Amino acid sequence: MNKLLLILAGLGLALGLQAAELPDHLTWETNEADPVFASPEAKRGGVFNMTLMSFPLTFRTVGPDSNTSFRSFILENQLGLYALHPQTENPIPALATHWAFGDDNRTMYFRLNPAARWSDGEPVTADDYLFALEFMRSKVIRAPWYNNYFTEEITDVTKYDDYTISVTAGSPKSRRELLNTVGLVPQPEHFYELSEDWVRRYNWEVAPVTGAYVISDVKRGRSITFKRLDDWWGNDLTYYRHRFNVDEIRLTVVRDLNIAYRHFLRGDIDTFGLILPEWWHDKTSTPEYRNGLINRIWFYNDMQQGAQGLHLNTAHPRLADVRVRKGIAHAINMQRMLDTILRGDYERMNSFGSGYGDFTDYDIRARAYDINQARALFAEAGYDRQGPGGILMNAEGDRLSLAVTYTTQEHTARLAILREEARKAGLDLQLNLVDGATGFKVMLEKKHESAWLGWSGGGLYPQYWEFFHSLNANKPQTNNLFNISDAELDRLIEEYRRTMDLDAKAAISRQIQRRVHELAIFIPGYQVPYTREAYWRYVKLPETRGTRHSPSLFWPMEGYPYSTGGLFWIDQQQKAEIKAGGKRYEPVLEVVETWRRPDSR
Repeated sequence: MNKLLLILAGLGLALGLQAAELPDHLTWETNEADPVFASPEAKRGGVFNMTLMSFPLTFRTVGPDSNTSFRSFILENQLGLYALHPQTENPIPALATHWAFGDDNRTMYFRLNPAARWSDGEPVTADDYLFALEFMRSKVIRAPWYNNYFTEEITDVTKYDDYTISVTAGSPKSRRELLNTVGLVPQPEHFYELSEDWVRRYNWEVAPVTGAYVISDVKRGRSITFKRLDDWWGNDLTYYRHRFNVDEIRLTVVRDLNIAYRHFLRGDIDTFGLILPEWWHDKTSTPEYRNGLINRIWFYNDMQQGAQGLHLNTAHPRLADVRVRKGIAHAINMQRMLDTILRGDYERMNSFGSGYGDFTDYDIRARAYDINQARALFAEAGYDRQGPGGILMNAEGDRLSLAVTYTTQEHTARLAILREEARKAGLDLQLNLVDGATGFKVMLEKKHESAWLGWSGGGLYPQYWEFFHSLNANKPQTNNLFNISDAELDRLIEEYRRTMDLDAKAAISRQIQRRVHELAIFIPGYQVPYTREAYWRYVKLPETRGTRHSPSLFWPMEGYPYSTGGLFWIDQQQKAEIKAGGKRYEPVLEVVETWRRPDSR
């Protein structure tokens, strides 16, 4: 197909056909004026050691089994046309140097940076954006969400010359929302062939990227190493200078978090997340901390919070009854979990995500733990008989149980509290721990009764289509883990996608959240408005430590949609001194509240 397109393009030139013409009077914009957020003190070099809980099932970023945590290392190593400044939230140049807004409220125009290169040295041109649209619409990639998005939400890409394009959205939008929609990421036309065996053929292929790192070594099932491109084309861009400083990123598979922590204390891993309260409070009094070899930081950010909690699969016969779902919500004592094992460090979430301003309905309250209310709802649904162990049954002898699939061993104790409290309401929670990527695959294939997980936040506005539209129900490899098919939700979601006025769009967003609450398909868990991390003293951070939108202070890649990653560096001299032994320093514990929101105080 690509060869045919090239032949047709050549024929057009031979016949003297004119290329598309840019509209007159476009106002081209760029942004070199916002504050630089990387440190000029940063030093290049060294190896940054990290862990993976499980080895990925593929190196593809679309298609079956691709939606894993590892995918972020590839996706966020691909630059977009622009990024968002992590303090001001303004667009900043990335693969494009300039942009302009069309009069139709649907189209943005871009001047591409002619210096941009794929990691294999090929130039990034307009043809890679034309191919990206073809790629994302192709059935051979077996990615229905992308097929839909790049048909309905992005309807056209136009080439004006090798370094000028436009991207058109499916409906009129505000400028802010256009930025949220048309930031197309190119695909390397010279690398991919859209053949029927695409999924199998490219499962372990290392595709060219536009970011600073490339996969350089793979030990299947054990480790993946990224190497820094010394001559990366973006080294001198204003907002990319002094970033992506380590020469190598080494990811080692360690399936048990306790074992991973022992690796960290030995210095085999350079940083370690301490979001878990028991780790922050109970496991940081070792000699490495007392002697100042390992620092701790509690850094508040101002980020949108992705939904975290229990996702109920309505395709299961018992969960098809909304009375059962509401009863389960009242049988889940989330507050006791927060107050005990989580030590009050986390906050209760009340809706499907939060932190989106007017797009979030803050009047919604998660259903409170109420044994009497739960039992009344269960009785209405026919579960009115006491069975063995106090678990309710219906007239047919069906026990009131709920299998909870989850992927993190450290969450077992949390869920055990919920199980203990649920039994008081006659509900038997059955905990089903499934390893990392395999567990998420079980969820995507809709083989769960309920799924305990959290989604990443981000984006300028909440996204609903992938989670709740009926087109994504009752089929594998979609994010509609609820298998919900609701005409009212469909209508609202479609209206939400079409609406341009931001106030009207925010009102529809609140309606969608209320409808999700009414359907009782999601039981909100908690939100965490900060990152907490431990790091060896030789790993250095900028003076500000992080940015307003930093989800982690030690993320080595670009970040999305805000450009937050790659700000740290390694002091190799100090590392050698520490590794030699005998060094002691003053312990460091920092709490940074620069970006702490008032509602989290």
